[in-house]
Amino acid sequence: MNRIPFSKTSLRNALIVAGLVAGFGVGTVDAASNDASIPQAHSDNWGAAATDTAITAKVKTKLMENDSLKKSQISVTTTNGVVTLDGSASSSNAKSAAETATKSVDGVKSVDNNLRTPGSSESAANTGRAVSDSWITTKVKSELLANSLSKGFDVSVKTIHGVVVLKGALANQDAIDHVKDIAEKVEGVKSVDTSALTVASK
Repeated sequence: MNRIPFSKTSLRNALIVAGLVAGFGVGTVDAASNDASIPQAHSDNWGAAATDTAITAKVKTKLMENDSLKKSQISVTTTNGVVTLDGSASSSNAKSAAETATKSVDGVKSVDNNLRTPGSSESAANTGRAVSDSWITTKVKSELLANSLSKGFDVSVKTIHGVVVLKGALANQDAIDHVKDIAEKVEGVKSVDTSALTVASK
């Protein structure tokens, strides 16, 4: 019987590819269910993306090892250290267990637990998310108004699923970078979109 040669290098490459597929495949959502107009949470840079991918893999492993979550269907995504749990938990206790297990993973800054439980409705989950987005918007606005660099400039703030969208004109690029930094530090913010911020003409 002929054997196909398989070197250590090709084995290592195959493992790397498999690891990447597994890492990026965790927590994916059907593209057809997403509104293209809704800004998506994103990692700030390649380094953050690599860290987020590693965190996602670790959280997924933790959840799979937990016997109380065997009957739960959980999707995991990580953005700048913020882990979002979507899907369904078999009970309210399982939902809490999933959050506790996730928080125990190194690198996790906070957990956005959107898991549904028997008896809970999608509309209730959406209402909770809307309240959270509203709170983030209010908090970001107050932080910007209190800051000397952004004070006096008209910057509108909108939050969609934890993504803060800033729009308006500021004095210079440093000011734009500064307001982004302020918004990123607000609890619950997954990422900040500054594409609609411009430098005010003198």
